[in-house]
Amino acid sequence: MADSGNVNGKAGINTRLAHSGNNPSDYFGFVNPPVVHASTVLFPNAKTMETRAQKYTYGTRGTPTTDALCDAINELEGSAGTILVPSGLAAVTVPFLAYLSAGDHALIVDSVYFPTRHFCDTMLKRLGVTVEYYDPMIGAAIESLIRPNTRLVHTEAPGSNTFEMQDIRAIADAAHRHGCIVTMDNTWATPVYFKPLDHGVDVSIHAATKYPSGHSDVLFGTVSANAEHWPALTEAMVTLGVCVSPDDSYQILRGLRTMGIRLERHQESALTLAKWLETRDEVARVLHPALPSFPGHELWKRDFTGASGIFSFVLKAESPDRFRAKAHAFLDALRLFGLGYSWGGFESLALHVGLGDRKVALAPTEGPVLRLQIGLEDVPDIRRDIEAGLAAANAV
Repeated sequence: MADSGNVNGKAGINTRLAHSGNNPSDYFGFVNPPVVHASTVLFPNAKTMETRAQKYTYGTRGTPTTDALCDAINELEGSAGTILVPSGLAAVTVPFLAYLSAGDHALIVDSVYFPTRHFCDTMLKRLGVTVEYYDPMIGAAIESLIRPNTRLVHTEAPGSNTFEMQDIRAIADAAHRHGCIVTMDNTWATPVYFKPLDHGVDVSIHAATKYPSGHSDVLFGTVSANAEHWPALTEAMVTLGVCVSPDDSYQILRGLRTMGIRLERHQESALTLAKWLETRDEVARVLHPALPSFPGHELWKRDFTGASGIFSFVLKAESPDRFRAKAHAFLDALRLFGLGYSWGGFESLALHVGLGDRKVALAPTEGPVLRLQIGLEDVPDIRRDIEAGLAAANAV
C-alpha cells in the first residue's frame, strides 16, 4: 500500500479527508495510526535529555496520535500549525490568552457563541482587557472601531443561533491595516466549506465536538494558525499545560474520514427542511444563510462552498408574553428530535434560543427563535416531527 501522508492538495475533499494524517508505512502498514498513551517519555542519555534532542519529550507536548490529527487539520486548513484542546470553548479562550494582554482592546462580533461572551465579560475583563461588541454586518466599517490599543478582532460566521454572515475578507483587511490579529470561529462550515486562512484570517477555531466528531461522544477543539501567529499559539498551549487525550484524538481523526459525506447529507436535508419551513404559515422567518431570502445570502454564496445542518427559524407569536409558551409547546411535542445544546452529531436536536445577551444584533421581534440541528435521519420523518411541533405551538 502506498504512503498516504502527503495527499495532493488538488485532490477532492473526500479524498483528502480519507488520507490526511496517516502514513501506513510508518506503522507496519496499519491503516490507522496507533493510540499512544503517554506521560513519561524516556531519553537514551543525559545529553539528549538536557537538550531535548528527540521528537517526543513528554506527553503534553504531543504523541504520534495527536501529531497525526494535527497533520490532517493542517492540510485541511492550510495552516502552519494546529493545537488540540479539550473543548470548543477552549479553542476560543486559549488563543485569546495567547494574543491579548492587560491594556489591550478586543473587538468581538455580537453574534458570538455565548460562552465566548461570558469568558470575555469575566476572565478577560479581570485580566485588564477591554472588550467591545460589534455588528456582524459591519464589514470594512469595522475600521472605525479600531483603537490604537486594539489587538484582536474575533469573527464568527455564520453567527451563533441567528446565523448572521460576515464579510470576513473586508474585516481582516481593515484589521491588518492596524496590526490586529483576526481570529474566526468556523465551527458551522468546517474547513470543508470555508477555509478562514484563505480569506485573511490569522487563526482558525473549531469545536471539533461538532462535525469532525460527528457522533455526539467527544469534547474537542482545534486551533490552527498561519506562520506569523503560530509561535505564540503553541507557546500559550505549552505554558497553560493544555493537552488532549490520545483516545479523543483518535476518535476525531476517525470522524474526519466520513465528515465530507456526512456534511453533504446534513446540508441537503437541512436546506430541504428550511425551504419547506419558509412555506409554513406558523413561521415568521427562516434563518439559514443558503436561502436566497436570508439577508447574508450573497456573502455566503460568494465565500462558502456549502452549508451545514444547523439553522433557526422564528415562530410566529402574537406578543412577547407568548414566546416561551409557544416555544415550549413546540419542543415538548417533538419525539424524533432530542432537546440538547450541542450539534453536529448524527441525531436531530432542537432548542429554544436565548438572545438576551445581545447588544447590537438584537433578537427577532416576531416570535421565539428555535434552533434545529438536522441529523442523518430520513427527511420525511424529520418533517413529520416538526409538523407535530408546529401543531402543538399553534394550539397554545
